[in-house]
Amino acid sequence: MEANLSRELLADMFEKMLKIRLFEEKVFELYGQNLVPGTIHLYAGEEAVAVGVCSGLRKDDLITSTHRGHGHCIAKGAELKRIMAEILGKETGYCKGKGGSMHIADFSVGMLGATAVVGAGLPIAVGAALTMKLGRKDRVVACFFGEGASNQGTFHESLNLASAWSLPVVFVCENNLYAMGTRQSRIMKLQNVADRAVAYGMPGEVADGNDVLNVYEATCRAVHRARNGEGPTLIECKTYRHKGHSRVDSAKYRAKEEVQEWLAKDPIRKLRERMLQDGSLSGEEVEKIEKKASAEVEQAARFALDSRFPAPEEALEDVYG
Repeated sequence: MEANLSRELLADMFEKMLKIRLFEEKVFELYGQNLVPGTIHLYAGEEAVAVGVCSGLRKDDLITSTHRGHGHCIAKGAELKRIMAEILGKETGYCKGKGGSMHIADFSVGMLGATAVVGAGLPIAVGAALTMKLGRKDRVVACFFGEGASNQGTFHESLNLASAWSLPVVFVCENNLYAMGTRQSRIMKLQNVADRAVAYGMPGEVADGNDVLNVYEATCRAVHRARNGEGPTLIECKTYRHKGHSRVDSAKYRAKEEVQEWLAKDPIRKLRERMLQDGSLSGEEVEKIEKKASAEVEQAARFALDSRFPAPEEALEDVYG
């Protein structure tokens, strides 16, 4: 392991990645029991990106998220039980059951919110970063989005403005190769989204999105630049979602060989094996973390299932139009 990574940090990364994976598996299970309103977009397989990025941020730093945002919430420190309650549409959820899976927010940990609109988090992140700069605060905003969003006008406008004003934003492209069912190579001539950074005068870096340490190191470099007034960075994390785009997508457009190749690069298994090999954590410690994460996810599910639905007369409360 790199010398600057403490055992505590590694254990925390491993635990958060496990929580995300187990949480998503539980959500998948509950959806199958018809307990989740609407659909779900699972983050399983991409855990190293959320955890690697958020581990490089402070608690008072901010993030914006996407329709595939459960992992971002957990990595930034949101409570499992309130996330689960929101997904199940319960009044104990972060948005009192009115936001659902794709619109979770928790300002107390710097989670500005997720949005189902592709690319919509980019200008929100730029606005938040402008607030930080005008207020002379040394806080940073990390903006998560997919490679499909990099073809939206909001992407180009946001990167251009953030660069022109040297705003403290870390743009994080989670490239899982498919925008819904469309492979990146069919809609982009460039192999790397990060190569687009040069057009806006900012650094662009490609990270292994299945290696939490590689993502963490890239994030630390970008955060250092942002916090020191040197402007934004574009980080592209190459990763892969284990499930289809949404719960109802069987992902038959992906070759079995491709899926197996990426499953062999599982980010959680990669970190676990690495820690055991170099002695960062013992097998006993790893097992303890696994049991703890599993117990917390089960407790979150029980809390959500036991919570009540919002009353009909509360429908228009906390709604702004």
